[in-house]
Amino acid sequence: MLKNRLKDPSLLVELAYIDGQWAAADDAATLDVLDPSSGQCLARVPAMQGGETHRAIEAAERAWPAWRARPAAERAALLERWYQAMIDNLDDLALIMTCEQGKPLNEAKGEIRYGASFVKWFAEEARRVYGETIPTPSGDRRLLTLKQPVGVCAAITPWNFPNAMITRKCAPALAAGCPVIVKPSDLTPLSALALALLAERVGIPAGVFNVVTGLPTAIGEALTSNPVVRKISFTGSTAVGRLLMRQSAEHIKRLSLELGGNAPFIVFDDADLEQAVAGIMLSKFRNAGQTCVCANRILVQDGIYERFAARLVEEVGKLKVGSGLEADVTIGPLINPAAVDKVARHIDDALSQGARLLCGGVPDGDSQFVQPTVLGEAHAGMLLASEETFGPVAPLMRFSTEQEALALANATPYGLGAYYFTQDLRRSWRVG
Repeated sequence: MLKNRLKDPSLLVELAYIDGQWAAADDAATLDVLDPSSGQCLARVPAMQGGETHRAIEAAERAWPAWRARPAAERAALLERWYQAMIDNLDDLALIMTCEQGKPLNEAKGEIRYGASFVKWFAEEARRVYGETIPTPSGDRRLLTLKQPVGVCAAITPWNFPNAMITRKCAPALAAGCPVIVKPSDLTPLSALALALLAERVGIPAGVFNVVTGLPTAIGEALTSNPVVRKISFTGSTAVGRLLMRQSAEHIKRLSLELGGNAPFIVFDDADLEQAVAGIMLSKFRNAGQTCVCANRILVQDGIYERFAARLVEEVGKLKVGSGLEADVTIGPLINPAAVDKVARHIDDALSQGARLLCGGVPDGDSQFVQPTVLGEAHAGMLLASEETFGPVAPLMRFSTEQEALALANATPYGLGAYYFTQDLRRSWRVG
């Protein structure tokens, strides 16, 4: 059992957190949280819906006047304590993350440090929420601006970074004086609940930090329809982001959306081969390729293509696939069977259109482990060129000229990330 592996078993929480209270769903319904490595149930969390979400919104609204009036130095001190609690419990937080999300334990520890750094940063920034003075055309007036907390904020966070995406969204809101309601992914809610427990321990007041677990459609509709929620921050799919934008239009909510990507990775003939290979290994295979900014289309110029492909296959062969809890594992499982099916569909489509399997491939059976895969001779007509694969698949596409590379790289409706390797300074400015 996961609880028995933790230094502090109380960090494994199976209740939501609303208004400083640990709560079950009104109808006592629960959702199973599964270990993607084994399929075993780790915990059961409340399957909350709209009613519980509206209560969390009401709690945040009640907490807002006192929280916004609290001196910035006091808010900063509480955030500093929250940061330190994350660092003090790093091993347990990482273990919880690896068990519910699948990423290797070292990657999970890195995410905890990264996530905590947002809290540290914005704790300091809380002291520096400055206004501005503005020159006026007349001498008898002064113009100045004051920055005020916008109000209750909602953070809807993804499963691939279940800690850092919460702290990145919530730390600035809390620092500015805004209470928050977190809706974590129903696949990885345990990391969010552990953060809520630490927030409670360090003294963040009731109603200021709330975590609602459960059914995404009902909770999302409650957050977007309630006028008390003034801002929503979402990281996830483009389709869901589009839906949230539509639903938020009625009250003209402020939105911050980080959506899907289809990042190109361009390797020019004059690139440093070893640096380019190291770059793609980091960008493509971190978190088993389940990141929205990972390289999805690898464009390699003719003159370096064969050497790059050979070195990449060599390095990919060194990756170890397995449970994130095992020593030396570098590629964990995909998050669920649907993710495996999508990767398999992309590989099958590419092979049917002439791609060459240089290494890897999807295993048979029900496993959620996918061998890191390199495909040669991919092209823009394949699914993996137009859809986000979200798995450890590296498709290599040839190009001849700089203009061709730019046309291929920009042939996507997505933004979010792009990478290129060259040693020509003039080219770096042109391409960038």
